[in-house]
Amino acid sequence: MDIRFQVGGPAQWRADAVIVFLFEGEALSDGAPELLEAAPWLGIAPAVRDFRGRKDEVAVFHGHPDLAVPRVIAAGLGKREAFAATAPAGLRAAAGAALRRCRELKIETVSIDAVALARVTATEGGTQAWSPFEEAVCGALLGLYRYDRFKTNGNGNGENGGEDARFEPRWLALLCAEASVPDDLHAAARRGEAAAAGVALARDLVNGPPNFVTPGHLAGQAEAIARKYGMRVRSLGRAELVEMGMGAFASVFRGAEEEPRLVVIEHAPKGTEDQTPLVFVGKGITFDTGGISLKPAAKMHEMKGDMAGAAAILGLFEALGRSDVPRRVVGVMPCTENMPDGRATRPGDIVTTLSGKTVEIINTDAEGRLVLCDALTWAQREYAPEVVVDLATLTGACVVALGTDVAAVFANDDALSGRIRAVGDVVGDRFWPLPLWDMFFENLKSDVADMANVGPREGGAVNAALFLKQFVDKGVRWAHLDIAGPAYTAKKTSTCPGGGTGFAVRTLLELARGGV
Repeated sequence: MDIRFQVGGPAQWRADAVIVFLFEGEALSDGAPELLEAAPWLGIAPAVRDFRGRKDEVAVFHGHPDLAVPRVIAAGLGKREAFAATAPAGLRAAAGAALRRCRELKIETVSIDAVALARVTATEGGTQAWSPFEEAVCGALLGLYRYDRFKTNGNGNGENGGEDARFEPRWLALLCAEASVPDDLHAAARRGEAAAAGVALARDLVNGPPNFVTPGHLAGQAEAIARKYGMRVRSLGRAELVEMGMGAFASVFRGAEEEPRLVVIEHAPKGTEDQTPLVFVGKGITFDTGGISLKPAAKMHEMKGDMAGAAAILGLFEALGRSDVPRRVVGVMPCTENMPDGRATRPGDIVTTLSGKTVEIINTDAEGRLVLCDALTWAQREYAPEVVVDLATLTGACVVALGTDVAAVFANDDALSGRIRAVGDVVGDRFWPLPLWDMFFENLKSDVADMANVGPREGGAVNAALFLKQFVDKGVRWAHLDIAGPAYTAKKTSTCPGGGTGFAVRTLLELARGGV
């Protein structure tokens, strides 16, 4: 769906439907007086009196179909005082719900009253840490997201992928009163559009079946992004990784028929080539059986999403390609399947990592930390980064600790941890800090190697983070994001139909935009 702008004020506005956001108990004449000018029939529309502005409420008001504005869609924001606490999330949810209603009604051209939006979200001080235009556009686009790549033509009723199911509005316009598009409005809308594109790509990759989204597919996706936006990319295969000495990574791909890949993509706009980069490392296990330590059959199909860390990085680079971010950013993605066969790593095997440290593998289902530790070592040697952030669907223990809506952040730098949490709160990625106390490393000691890859069940998420910490060089600012809970969801919301969520894409994007 294209993002457009209409200028010149209410007399010039044209669309099949205009969306307006209103608080509970506040009249349309107070929240959007200019809309009454564009659609004067609203003043006598009986349905307007029935709209309460409650959270999640969406109402459609109809005028004559030949008018310049024949429909108005009102989306409720709830009580004003409650909205202030979670404003960006509430606006995204309302925008997503409104666009879904437009799709249900097969409305082709949609617009948002940006004048009213600025008014209803204004703060007393006049400044805020987020842009309502960016969040409205992002929420609207994510509200239309669906994954139907493998649905064949059905009966046209929208249930099985027929023509009705594929309907999308043609464009979304932001309506403004000025004679030209204000710079801040244009920039914010494009930021929201870029962010939504990145999240959608990450969702597509997580939702894709594992016989399609293979390590080679992720490498191909990185290559496509690099070609489209003029980035650098490289992909290292099995022989190169073994020759390089990535024994921990190799221990995971030994049982896999699919070719493993270490995928590297770099965004370095002109003038930033010599910057010390910001490096993101993402786990890319495209299917995780658990290896010899086989997982239970129940919900194993969801293990296609064990590459959500790598998917988030690819989503980030899609968003960077659509943005003007003068920052050198590198993404490193160790990608493989974790499969059992006669060559697969056994519990009790000892491997030598790229760093030279040895690891006794107690459980082959704790494979994410094995691919990440070698990738972290390689990334630090190759790029001498300013900051390293790794992210992974790493531990079920993190889900037990924080639930399915919150990710953990472990960091060796309090400022970095605080920055991640702050930007995550704005864009809807919630993080909570967990400790990196060295005393936990006692749980990882091995009688026969430098360390084991797992400790006791208690404190499992902390044990995994402490394992990774052993591969972070002294003086390097580093954070580990365990996104096992929120990367995949069964819940359906107005901005996500379930499945892959694209969690952390926007957090990474804000770290690249605003610095760490």
